[in-house]
Amino acid sequence: MTGEVEVEATGETVGEAKWIALRELERRSPGLDKAAVQFEVVSEGERGLLGVGYAPARVIASVEAAEAVLSEDPAHPESHTEGSLAAEARDLVGLIARGIGVPCAVRVSEDEATVLVECTGRELGSLIGKHGQTIDAVQYLVNAIVARSHGDEGRKDVVVDAAGYRERRRVTLEALALQAAERALAERSAVALESMTAVERKVVHLRLKEHPGIVTTSEGTEPNRHVVVALAGA
Repeated sequence: MTGEVEVEATGETVGEAKWIALRELERRSPGLDKAAVQFEVVSEGERGLLGVGYAPARVIASVEAAEAVLSEDPAHPESHTEGSLAAEARDLVGLIARGIGVPCAVRVSEDEATVLVECTGRELGSLIGKHGQTIDAVQYLVNAIVARSHGDEGRKDVVVDAAGYRERRRVTLEALALQAAERALAERSAVALESMTAVERKVVHLRLKEHPGIVTTSEGTEPNRHVVVALAGA
């Protein structure tokens, strides 16, 4: 294996851009010898006044292909590799974020059932959207694409998050669900919640699934579909 492997990356800071570039090199060359990587800072970026005129930092990371890979443990040949589904999900989210003009770093992690793609940066409101509508759409699109390319065999659910939005919204929705259940029991009548995306409705359904005396249903048509919290048997 000869020649040079080179990638260019951007980030909010030079350090973040280097981290992103290094992750990309690791994806291309599993078992990468990080000590052999060289960085060239193309631009240190510009924060701009009051957030106006922001320009990301830009770096080029390179490594000689002959030096790129450390010797792998023959007993664990996949120990340094990122799953193909996870890599595809990360690349898709990064592509979409750039397409809508949101500069951000994209990190990916996975367990046996889920691939988590996390976006970090300064201005992520456009990526999240009102009530998470944009990020839910991105998540739906990414899942649809990886389902087509990977099929059912070994496929995992992809969760797309930005600036910890999923956890904050989950806490809010669960509190809202419990309040609705208490109100339904106190008033002995059904309570209709605000319109939600399918992802958010699922959070409410799961939170109240085992709640005594309560059942939940989804009613209406998109984009006005919502959860109704009602008395069991009513």
